[in-house]
Amino acid sequence: MYRNVFLAAVTFLAVASGINATILHADDPTTDGKSVLQRYTLRYSLKTGEKLHYQVTHAAKTKTRIRGAEEISTVHTVSQRHWDVLAANADGETTIDHIVDSVEMTQQQGEQEEVRWDSLSDEEPPAIFGRVSEQIGKKLSTLTFDSRGVEIKRENHGGTKASLGMGTLTLQLPEEALAIGDSWSVPHEVKARLDNGEVKVIKIRERYTLDKVQTGVATLSLRSEPLTPINEESVRAQVVQQLSNGTIRFDIDNGRMLSKQLDWDETVVGFQGANSLMEYRSRMTEKLVDGVERTAQKP
Repeated sequence: MYRNVFLAAVTFLAVASGINATILHADDPTTDGKSVLQRYTLRYSLKTGEKLHYQVTHAAKTKTRIRGAEEISTVHTVSQRHWDVLAANADGETTIDHIVDSVEMTQQQGEQEEVRWDSLSDEEPPAIFGRVSEQIGKKLSTLTFDSRGVEIKRENHGGTKASLGMGTLTLQLPEEALAIGDSWSVPHEVKARLDNGEVKVIKIRERYTLDKVQTGVATLSLRSEPLTPINEESVRAQVVQQLSNGTIRFDIDNGRMLSKQLDWDETVVGFQGANSLMEYRSRMTEKLVDGVERTAQKP
């Protein structure tokens, strides 16, 4: 169960439903009773025909110990993907195609030989990367969202709806303008399987804070907070990989995300018996890049 998440994560096709955000304001400092606090409005602003290219890098190391047997698994993936902006109207409603152009993947499970594959090479992909290879260069989803990044309509062509803690395709922005220090939260749910086979729904709150604005770029911090009590360590082991904590840079002037970094550093003891242990260390970075689309050619 825990191994499957590593291969799934390399697809970077995270998508989830948009839910309205809640704003938490910082106190307004005043001078002579007058507010001097500047506020910033965060909105997407894309143009029909634009192509936004992103490079996504994910590296993860997981160590598990069960009944004295220890195993270390690693994965490293670099993918190139882009948004093809099909339409964008004056009201801020935007429709995009989401496409993964290429991917370089490395994975090692325990003492097994390391497996590597580059979709830009002519090599046949290893079986473990077969599903990913079938999606290269194809539309994974067509998404329509408003200027706040809230999803209006989605058509999935081959991607997955699982977020795996990587965040959604769009960043859900707050309705109100923000001052430095203001926060807003976006609720969502993840599912975990109990020892008896039942599925437990865990409510999560993603809390965003506007840390600073410099030369038109907003820096946001993100922290995921479980709202549902988690009493079973087996459930905790599944949920920790779904929690997002990190930093996002958003271009206020041009209305798009510039970069995102998410980090995980988690240890769960007793997830499969008293002496079991799981350590999960991971980092995912995503950044807007320039350049010509590089897509592996399929025969």
